[in-house]
Amino acid sequence: MRKLLIADDDVAVTNYLMVFLMQTERYEPTVINNSKDIPDLLEREVFDAILLDMDMPQLSGMDVLKLVHDKGLETPVIVLTGVNDVDLAVKALKLGAFDYLTKPVEDDYLLEVLDKAITQRALRTTIRQIPDRPRREDLAHEEAFAHLPTRSESMIQLFHQAEKMAAGDLNVFIFGERGVGKESMARAIHAASPRAKGPLVSVDVAAHDPERFAADFFGQAEDWKGEREVRPGFLEGASEGTLFINNVEELPRPVQIRLLRVMQKKEFYRESSTRTHAIDVRIIAASCHELGEEQFRDAFSPDLFHHLMVHSIRLIPLRERAEDIPVLAEHFLAQEAARQRKNIVGFEPRMLDLLVGYAFPGNLQELHDIIATSVINTEGDRIGVDTLSPYLRDRILAGGAEEEPFHARSLAEVEREHGEKTLRHFQGNRARAAAALGIDEESLRRILEGNGGG
Repeated sequence: MRKLLIADDDVAVTNYLMVFLMQTERYEPTVINNSKDIPDLLEREVFDAILLDMDMPQLSGMDVLKLVHDKGLETPVIVLTGVNDVDLAVKALKLGAFDYLTKPVEDDYLLEVLDKAITQRALRTTIRQIPDRPRREDLAHEEAFAHLPTRSESMIQLFHQAEKMAAGDLNVFIFGERGVGKESMARAIHAASPRAKGPLVSVDVAAHDPERFAADFFGQAEDWKGEREVRPGFLEGASEGTLFINNVEELPRPVQIRLLRVMQKKEFYRESSTRTHAIDVRIIAASCHELGEEQFRDAFSPDLFHHLMVHSIRLIPLRERAEDIPVLAEHFLAQEAARQRKNIVGFEPRMLDLLVGYAFPGNLQELHDIIATSVINTEGDRIGVDTLSPYLRDRILAGGAEEEPFHARSLAEVEREHGEKTLRHFQGNRARAAAALGIDEESLRRILEGNGGG
């Protein structure tokens, strides 16, 4: 039996939830109607999950979330509230809430969310043996990420996070700048998941006519009974696999409502039909916008926004992981040289210096395009600056210093600077800074002293 804490000042709500959850014979619920008793209870007992109301006297739901967060408790907290407020949801999820549900919630869906929350907690417990410094070889499905070369510890940490999400069969939201590799990460999550043998279907919303999108996405039926289907849509094509939706913020509002039904209830209906069909599919959505951007939030129905943001990954732009530029350049060179049947073995030092000093506003896609152009223009066995088109040469030279040679910084310097920024962000709280970096306080102290985290 899983131990569950239900915290709500509404006695009718807690009575209903207690009876319902006990009847499932899967949960052992404990009820608290007076929120001021929660801190003492959390000191005495460990729960598998918490159902938490937001609007309570004495201690509010936000106060309880902050308490759980500051104590470093791993107990998943599911907000169950009558307050449908996007700003409040964002704050709750940033404080670590697993999900934000607005009352009333259907019983089956509540059980589904509880199961996912407890499963994810178990996955975190299983993966604790991963060392403070993440390593590719510790991935259970390293081959799934083979097409994503990196030397960046931050990226490898993202791989571990993505692998945990893949194993939990969760819907995932990936965000990051254009060209940063969102579809490649979606492909890795699919390959690392139990759905790996199923299809992976990619849909770019921006590339489709909004007026035809619903029919393309859900499929078209010839008559209202849905008995003579003209063609299936992208959704059915991804059955028992993964559907990747890029530029998800451009979905027409009616499609958003129907997509939410797919994500919550695993069912849909085709255009021109009223017949409901079951569907087994995982959704991975992506956007170039940050979660907190008002423009991004306003593009969604609140319920879909809440659902998307629960399990999210931010991909790191190339300028924030310059150590990856040489390895990615070599990776793209090998691809393009093979495709164009050229015997090119590497780069001239000056060319690599310029690439490393460039900001890459177009991220991986821009680097790939630059390398592809250089391979076309290269006559010898190494790529030099003279292989760049005048436009690209001017662009890259403007993004770095032509007269100033590139000076490599030691890893200790980079680590110390990042450690100091993280510590400032948490207002000098070393415990929280170390937790955010995925290391212990002793490792943080060594980093700040310039001795490295190892």
